[in-house]
Amino acid sequence: MTAGFFLQDCGVVCPLGRGKAEVASALFAGSREGLAWRDDLIGGRPVLVGAVDAALPAPPDAAAGLDCRNNRLMLAALDEIAAAVAAAARRWGPHRVAVVLGTSTSGIADGEAALTAYRRSGAWPPDFHYRQQETGGLAEFAARAMGLTGPAYTIATACSSSAKVFASARRLIRAGLADAAVVGGADTLCRMTLNGFAALEALSKGRCNPFSARRDGITIGEGAAAFLLTTEPGPVALLGVGESSDAHHATAPDPEGTGARAAMALALADAGLRPDDIAYVNLHGTATAFNDAMESKAVFGLFGAATPCSSTKGMTGHMLGATGGVEAAFLWLTLDPSTSTGLLPPHLWDGEADPALPRLNLIDTATRLPTGRRLAMLSNSFGFGGSNVALILGQA
Repeated sequence: MTAGFFLQDCGVVCPLGRGKAEVASALFAGSREGLAWRDDLIGGRPVLVGAVDAALPAPPDAAAGLDCRNNRLMLAALDEIAAAVAAAARRWGPHRVAVVLGTSTSGIADGEAALTAYRRSGAWPPDFHYRQQETGGLAEFAARAMGLTGPAYTIATACSSSAKVFASARRLIRAGLADAAVVGGADTLCRMTLNGFAALEALSKGRCNPFSARRDGITIGEGAAAFLLTTEPGPVALLGVGESSDAHHATAPDPEGTGARAAMALALADAGLRPDDIAYVNLHGTATAFNDAMESKAVFGLFGAATPCSSTKGMTGHMLGATGGVEAAFLWLTLDPSTSTGLLPPHLWDGEADPALPRLNLIDTATRLPTGRRLAMLSNSFGFGGSNVALILGQA
């Protein structure tokens, strides 16, 4: 078993709320209150999105030059782990704490607003700079905000971005380049993303309906999550990570789920676990025809029909580059004694199973954690281009 890597603390903000306690309460209750209709994202039509309406913190002076909504969302998650990060910086030095974060949209929404202003007035807003929307700005912003000077970089592999950070940060620590790492990621709603998925005809007409015979596409959301990863014992262990690449198609996954299954198998091998050691699988479950078809084949082929599974995107929407980190936070909330309610995150859908898909054990809001065993849970994240990641978290 891969031993010695622990997630000391967790911060999360998403359509379910801001902060561990608020998000956990909504998650285990199966809340959909964070889903809202917006008419300012796609021209000529309203669209349902998972939106964060919580107040977001202003950046400190050291990071003010990189201010944007995406970075403020990240800061809201970082604030919740600030004490743990500060303690790590005091112990090892700020140069020994790395920052590895994932995103796909970065500050594009701020760039869109600035362009709109430019078209109206002929002048760019005085407070806008291109660096606010650079993909790599997220990690630089976070490092500045926390006063950290260790390795800092952003991973952008579409929807697997903030899941891949766990593997990357673990490699930094194993290589002796850092003693601790801030990991996670953020993504925010923007017109470019919504219009892009609309052009692909991949958006649901309403709430996404993962694994249903009547699924018709994704619901887009936004969110952020942050963790402190170290080798010291902590409340939740990072037991295993598996990465693979389909290289099948620019946007469509391998229809047989070969790469997805490989990522899960590699995570199990990394953790020294068998499929029946996994108490719960957080499915990528986007509710597109292709994703759900291939993922059901991959999960059923490895875990069978009994393992409890759910896609939490029915509550949050698909948070794109932030989804891997936020859904890892959902595992953290399920495993950590301070936030666990004894329930598993539920699968919200219409209950109309697709007869063409292998039947998974999609759980409801009353499904409880198994007892009498050390718990280990797996979360899937699959991105465009066939970038697949499976994370296994467990009780320390």
